[in-house]
Amino acid sequence: MLKQVIVVRKDLDLSKGKTAAQVAHASLEAYKLAGEKIAEKWEKEGSKKVVLKAENLKELLEIKNKITKMKMPCALIKDAGLTEIQPGTVTCLGAGPAEEREINKVTGKLKML
Repeated sequence: MLKQVIVVRKDLDLSKGKTAAQVAHASLEAYKLAGEKIAEKWEKEGSKKVVLKAENLKELLEIKNKITKMKMPCALIKDAGLTEIQPGTVTCLGAGPAEEREINKVTGKLKML
């Protein structure tokens, strides 16, 4: 079973709308990196995804490094800075789709957003 995980920085205190937009960016960018075979399988399985939270940038980057080492699709999202935060601020991370048991090794203890 495949799953995608989006991890959002809790310390930025983004509005709900801004958070939703950043999560959408992360999901799409990570999906593009998955490759056609994985993407197709994930879609057939229902495109499972969860949105979790990281306390801060340091924790988010630690998660990214672990996901990257495991060779799973991973997209770090930086905001354009047109509304709530400064340009280039890292807001979230999209990871997967990847095998659920593998992605859970890195993200399984994070709390839901």
